[in-house]
Amino acid sequence: MDSTNAKIKQAAAALKAGGLVILPTETVYGLAADAADSRAVAAVYAAKGRPSFNPLIAHVADVAMARRIARFDDRAERLAAEFWPGPLTLVLPVADEVAVCDLARAGLDTVAVRSPAHPLAHALLKAFGGPLVAPSANRSGRPSPTTFADAVDETGAAAVVVLDGGACAIGLESTVVSLLGEARLLRPGAVTRAEIEALIGPLSDAEADARRSPGRLTRHYAPNLPLRLNVTEPRANEVWLGFGATHWPGDGAEPFNLSREGDLAEAAANLFAYLRAADRSGASGIAVAPIPDTGLGEAINDRLRRAAGYVG
Repeated sequence: MDSTNAKIKQAAAALKAGGLVILPTETVYGLAADAADSRAVAAVYAAKGRPSFNPLIAHVADVAMARRIARFDDRAERLAAEFWPGPLTLVLPVADEVAVCDLARAGLDTVAVRSPAHPLAHALLKAFGGPLVAPSANRSGRPSPTTFADAVDETGAAAVVVLDGGACAIGLESTVVSLLGEARLLRPGAVTRAEIEALIGPLSDAEADARRSPGRLTRHYAPNLPLRLNVTEPRANEVWLGFGATHWPGDGAEPFNLSREGDLAEAAANLFAYLRAADRSGASGIAVAPIPDTGLGEAINDRLRRAAGYVG
């Protein structure tokens, strides 16, 4: 048995025994636990300092496993066929209240479910044989970890096994869509509004279903330093997060640039890592250049507004 398979087997055994595992996905690193084990789920909440009213996503190996825990309609089938495995979470009526415990669902009669694309995540889900909760492996409200080192630094002390899958390819949490009656976009992400609407028609905004999605707190994904958005002229001693051909007018070291080419996918992949690096810089604050609010930019701006405390 090679070292990767041995580590997967070790991680699956740890999860079955009620332990926590740091898990890479294509979006961000997660802190995983058995979704059916309320004690293990409570340990995830404790490690993250996460409010218990904020539901967790149940990660599954495939659509067949998803159908066992959630009630699929035609829209869910179409979206899963197109975007799974991948960065799309569906909020659906719960079908198995034992496989995803009440605490993981924050007491709701719905479940958020997705099938991640990262090969290590998929291998662990197959080896474990059931759904796993795996919220981002950061302390609640902090920027999500997109590197193994940041994940271990944030919540590694709580994990029995840690899996290193390299840097996350996408770097933003999954898109979340509610299919409880009217389809609603609860959280934008790498699967864009336009891509979803092309399959199932218009999406409404979150409104009453917002509480059914993770990542909806007023201040979320936040660095310790104050954050200013849509800044064209940063102040002295602010770290500058540029985008595209922005001009750094200040003194000091070369600024961070989320994507010098103006590539939104590159900016998304860099976002949380750069916020973390800026937080460690010793500056007085972080200034972020304007980022287009189209396509993947909708998700980037959503995370930035929450990090700055602008979304209620």
